[in-house]
Amino acid sequence: MAVQTFRNRMADFLDRPEVRNFIIGVIIFNAIILGLETSEPIMERYGPLILALDRLCLGIFVAEIALKLFALGPRFFRNGWNIFDFIIVGIALVPSGQGLAVLRALRILRVLRVVSGVPSLRRVVEGLLTALPGMGSVFLLMSIIFYIGAVMATKLFGGACPACNAEQAANFDAWFGTIGRSLYSLFQIMTLESWSMGIVRPVQDVYPYAWMFFVPFIMVTTFAVVNLIVGLVVNSMQDAHSEESNAATDKYRDEVLVRLEAIEKKLNERP
Repeated sequence: MAVQTFRNRMADFLDRPEVRNFIIGVIIFNAIILGLETSEPIMERYGPLILALDRLCLGIFVAEIALKLFALGPRFFRNGWNIFDFIIVGIALVPSGQGLAVLRALRILRVLRVVSGVPSLRRVVEGLLTALPGMGSVFLLMSIIFYIGAVMATKLFGGACPACNAEQAANFDAWFGTIGRSLYSLFQIMTLESWSMGIVRPVQDVYPYAWMFFVPFIMVTTFAVVNLIVGLVVNSMQDAHSEESNAATDKYRDEVLVRLEAIEKKLNERP
């Protein structure tokens, strides 16, 4: 019973705002340290100190995870964010010897622990994950549009071009010579990266009516489909925020009911 009480107190202690803020501060400080490790002049001058501070930060993370495991027991693994923190810290503990040097670079993933420590960031990630099923349908629609557009672009602009000079023919072949190249070029056009002067205008110099293909494609993909994705993510974030608010309200209601029951019990015990 005493052990259980101590574990409950430890859980309450770890859940305090000042403790959470301290851990977030350590995460940010550790991110700065890991960034400094990429500078050779700084490492030559302060290398031992930086490595010592990095090990200190890792020790704090390990201690926090160990205390949470002790305080929560099996309940620790019922929370997805706890599992996320456990994996991130576990990766940092894997020795980065020869053949595993890439794991040393993965230490920067500790910065992602900020997501689990800041409620607003958690809502963003939860909203994104909740939107994934709906986004799958949008991505399928976009894939169909891209495939149709790539086939059309390859047929229209990727074949032999008698009216093109050698440079134009080479460019058109690089942009629309195969369906794979057309898909990549259309993706560039969708992102609006050098789409006009880089691709569309040179094509339009040879094919004056090329705008009739490219402008509707941009309107559909960039302004319609992409906005559908944004709308799905925003709605999911709002739903996640509503669920969090409802959970907080339910918790407060339960606390009030427990207090009212305690007061009623004391009143009934009076002679």
